[in-house]
Amino acid sequence: MTTDDNRMSVLRERLLAWYDVEARDLPWRRADDPYAILVSEFMLQQTRVETVLSYYGRFLDRFPTIEDLAAASIDDVLKGWEGLGYYRRAHNLHRAARIVERDRGGRIPTTAEELRSLPGVGPYTAAAIASIAFGLDEPVLDGNVVRVLARLYRVEGDPAKATTRRKLRRTAEGLLPRSEASRFNQALMDLGARICLPRSPRCHECPVAGQCAAHHTGQEVLYPQKPARRAVPRVDVVGGIVWDGEPLAPGARHLIAKRKADDMLGGLWEFPGGRVEEGETREEALVRELREELAIDIEVIAPFVQIDHAYTHFRITLYTYHCRHIGGDPRAIDCADWAWIRPDELDNYAFPTADRRILEALTTQNT
Repeated sequence: MTTDDNRMSVLRERLLAWYDVEARDLPWRRADDPYAILVSEFMLQQTRVETVLSYYGRFLDRFPTIEDLAAASIDDVLKGWEGLGYYRRAHNLHRAARIVERDRGGRIPTTAEELRSLPGVGPYTAAAIASIAFGLDEPVLDGNVVRVLARLYRVEGDPAKATTRRKLRRTAEGLLPRSEASRFNQALMDLGARICLPRSPRCHECPVAGQCAAHHTGQEVLYPQKPARRAVPRVDVVGGIVWDGEPLAPGARHLIAKRKADDMLGGLWEFPGGRVEEGETREEALVRELREELAIDIEVIAPFVQIDHAYTHFRITLYTYHCRHIGGDPRAIDCADWAWIRPDELDNYAFPTADRRILEALTTQNT
């Protein structure tokens, strides 16, 4: 056995021994249903485990089988997903369920290659499902695993680049113990999530610190190598709580609009509005947006709440206003649908997080 082979053998042995004792107790790890694992992997895309834990069980209670999910409307699925964010995942999961039901008799594909044919299933998700649900020898490369491997082997280059990604994949493939992919992949994930942290790695607790090249040279925080972050742009947005009479009067209704399926946050409902253009006041922008979106005229009555919200690549400040509808019958010009509803009906609709905060403030004002 070469020195490199011996190092890999020790690394595998120590990491798996650590995982057997320290593995996180996660509900999807107790599942033997590939569908439950499929749901968890969709939810875990770009979302922390701690956040997913509060949604996973409720979602499976609502859609306990892939048949139930496929039979549901997208509105029901989005309502079950509400608050989890990255709603394109919910659309893709719903589409995947319908494809599996229609084309495969409800049987989820078992290989990484077949899994990648489903909407929303990229290389990482396919490998995770194939290894965890079906025990196949597929290496995974999520953010945590990339960080662990980059430090263990001092992998040079930006992981977002294809050449670096290929190096990392080859490293993961070489390290993977045969017939132990599920345990080993999850051990790497847990190590990255709990010990091999981005800014303050807990090397004194790491079971494989002795095999880590970056730790040996004191360069842990230099890996993975990433370019300097660009400044995150900020956008001013307006939203209207458009009433069909006096705001908050008994029996009064207000207008909500449904975003187009292909838009960001597609299929969710919102208080209509949009971006403030250069040279406009916020009130002027709101009047213009509601004409363009719904063909209605409004009177802006008073400011309501201001909300700061961050998305992946930009931030918004959302300024909301109480408004009165003064002309035009609503038409879905730049939205998928619209509805006049009472405040007590809002829970029947799925809203993005920023709009949900408006709802909470509106409920407080109305009590």
